[in-house]
Amino acid sequence: MKKVLYPGTFDPITLGHVDVILKAVRLFDEVIIGVSGQTPKETLFQLEERISLVQLTIKELSFQNLKALSYTGLTVDFAKQLGCCAIIRGLRAVSDFESEFQLALMNRRLEPKIETIFLMPEDNHIYLSSSLVKEISRLGGDISPFVPVAVVEALKEKMSKRNSLSIISQLSAQ
Repeated sequence: MKKVLYPGTFDPITLGHVDVILKAVRLFDEVIIGVSGQTPKETLFQLEERISLVQLTIKELSFQNLKALSYTGLTVDFAKQLGCCAIIRGLRAVSDFESEFQLALMNRRLEPKIETIFLMPEDNHIYLSSSLVKEISRLGGDISPFVPVAVVEALKEKMSKRNSLSIISQLSAQ
């Protein structure tokens, strides 16, 4: 049974991520989406919220060979612990390649038995990033073409709370 890990922050999960997931479920017997609890980036959603959004997305996809787990520590160690033969990484643009290539080589050095496989989303999702989606949402734009249904509502709610807190903070400063 070929098992693969697709790790990431997923803050939030986008249709670009979903596209990579759909490719992975066709190639492997089991795909585990690893939602990282440690990231140098500041996240908008807490780990529990991110894992919940990924799980809701998986439910929408209706694949039996797909599950989501959160983790901390080295991704390659998590993949080894799960018995994965490979780690999936999504590549959007040439700019992604250098950092992803470096990460793949380090993971190979740490655990030679686990391969890194790069998958590219379809052209209509190649430009998508969680950061871009959050910025569009923050500025009041329509994000529904870019994220799963559950994420649309979660981002609206999160941005509404942030805007309310910002207004309260501004009023308190006056």
